[in-house]
Amino acid sequence: MKDYQAKNIRNIAVLGHGGEGKTTLVEAMLFTAGAIDRQGRVENGTATTDYDPEEVRRQISISAALAPLEYKETKINFVDIPGFFDFAGEMMGPLRVCEGALITVGAVGGLDVGAEKAWTQCDKNHTPRLIVINNMSRENANFEKALETITAKYGSHVAPIVVPIVEKGQFVGVASVLDGKAYMGEGKTLKEVACPADVASTIESYKETLMETAAGADEELMEKFFEEMELSPEDTMLGLRKGISDGSIVPVVCCDSLNRVGINMLMDTIIDLMPSPADKVIEGVNPKTGDKEERITKDDQPFSAQVFKTLADPFVGKLSLIKINSGVLSAETNLYNANAEKAEKPGTIYFMLGKKTNATTKVVAGDICALAKLGSVATGHTLCDAAKPVKFADIEFPASCISMAVYAKKAGEEDKIFSGLNRLIEEDPTLTITKDVETTESLLSGLGELHIEVAAKKLASKFGVECILQDPKIPYRETIRKKIDVRGRHKKQSGGHGQFGDVVIEFRPNDVPTNPEFIFEDAVVGGVVPRNFIPAVEKGLRDNIKKGVLAGFPVVGLTAKLHDGSYHPVDSSEMAFKTAARLAFKQLDQASPILLEPIYHVEVTIPDEYMGDIIGDINKRRGRIMGMDQVNGAQCVSAEVPQSEMFKYATDLRSMTQGRGSFTMNFERYEEVPAQDAKKIIESAKKEEDEEE
Repeated sequence: MKDYQAKNIRNIAVLGHGGEGKTTLVEAMLFTAGAIDRQGRVENGTATTDYDPEEVRRQISISAALAPLEYKETKINFVDIPGFFDFAGEMMGPLRVCEGALITVGAVGGLDVGAEKAWTQCDKNHTPRLIVINNMSRENANFEKALETITAKYGSHVAPIVVPIVEKGQFVGVASVLDGKAYMGEGKTLKEVACPADVASTIESYKETLMETAAGADEELMEKFFEEMELSPEDTMLGLRKGISDGSIVPVVCCDSLNRVGINMLMDTIIDLMPSPADKVIEGVNPKTGDKEERITKDDQPFSAQVFKTLADPFVGKLSLIKINSGVLSAETNLYNANAEKAEKPGTIYFMLGKKTNATTKVVAGDICALAKLGSVATGHTLCDAAKPVKFADIEFPASCISMAVYAKKAGEEDKIFSGLNRLIEEDPTLTITKDVETTESLLSGLGELHIEVAAKKLASKFGVECILQDPKIPYRETIRKKIDVRGRHKKQSGGHGQFGDVVIEFRPNDVPTNPEFIFEDAVVGGVVPRNFIPAVEKGLRDNIKKGVLAGFPVVGLTAKLHDGSYHPVDSSEMAFKTAARLAFKQLDQASPILLEPIYHVEVTIPDEYMGDIIGDINKRRGRIMGMDQVNGAQCVSAEVPQSEMFKYATDLRSMTQGRGSFTMNFERYEEVPAQDAKKIIESAKKEEDEEE
């Protein structure tokens, strides 16, 4: 590719609901611009930006992928972003670095949840956006109806600037509301035609609204519009650019990505109306002083860049996708990682097209590229000039909401599993791996069942190691409900030195019911148990509370008072008294032991219309509704729910709310398990113990 200045670069994130043709749309634009020789198909596994084996197998996008092209003396860096909610984290990095977003909406179904979520994320990132009504050649496609669903939700923000030409039910071309020009065909067969009469009348009806919308973005244009009751095409473009840049105007165009009708006009619109990175001001802080810093997207500024995506390749190694915020990157640039406070030497610099890497020697301000093998660098990190350090705000990723226990399929491959998973976590920060100290299980957490399943498959395909995923074990507890007084007596004589320990212990629930700690009381009088053996009794009990008498779960909320016993002057020992304590502890089955389960505080945020379904579902999960609040136009339901009922809640909530719901959960306390459920848990635990033996 030739060198481009920032004013001739467009960085565009392609967003929308899964299955609405984002990848096919990017493929159509690549082919139309001549970046690829033939248009690939998702269903054939030949799409440029769906190159991972899992993407090919499932026919969905899983990771954000770069797709740069050159068109009309402009370089457009498209970032194809997955639409499935399990991979929502892939949206966060690109939206941080792209100056514009293209949101796809289906011509048949209209506005859907994925497009709404994309709009919301654009609002959070203050990202200018353009809506594309795609798949216009599908049966039952209807531009007007699709547009109505968008305007019903977003009202005056929306401004159609391209309308379809339909002949005999077939989508054959597009016409511009701005200048009234009409085009049929695509690519090399594209030709300008006279605008059909019915389309011309549609354009007229939209044109006045478009001028009003453009005028509303600028006071001078508004005055001009009131005086003359119209704006010139140049003034309209000026107003549109300003409104799009500040988010007050969202233009709408239409096309069909499969047969490429309307693709040329879509790319023209991106070049004409979407903002370039030129002169963009990016705020940060000086990592050494904490003072505010600014970088302007110009070549003559100190070098700075941000990593927005990491790729883990088993052959090439780690690839960091970066956006140059200021200055110029070359092999001579001295890089400083402001987050890790380490110097890095740039290796080979690449422009990426899907999985293909094209080496380059220089990257200008505002452009996007990839750097290989930066050891200390992770997604979100800032690279800068050590002499003029700056650190940009971290990229916020959604918190994981579902966990699975992960085991190596083959014994001895545990290290390979966790090495591979750590590489995948570099690539996808919404994945986490943690060790549950309670159950000793390793938990792989993500945004949904599909997310975790895909990670397991990538582990096998990229790093050649297979894992098994299981529901995590619940960290149940045991406690007692009544007081008992029991003797533990250990006596062993087998010739020579024997063993003798004898204790009488009162076990009771803690005086403060909410205190989960184990309390040991020394109430021995008269030396019936010598002072030097009492610590051994306590240690014997503390060792044994790790495994209760009901189902082998830790015992909590227990007080043990040692108040009597006996000893032998020769045969007594610390070991004998530890054993005696264990024998006493084993009699806790006489103290009405019960099983406790972890209860979580859950907050579910949903639109009003799903309130009844959500409350009913929480009740089915043995949950208790604690309250309801209105938050930012949505309902927030607070509840307390047993952890055992929440494993698949992320998937179920998504299904119940069509993806519109979200939730958070935090540990609250332990409560008694209902008798019927406790019986099943105890039987299962004993069966598992028998199998291990």
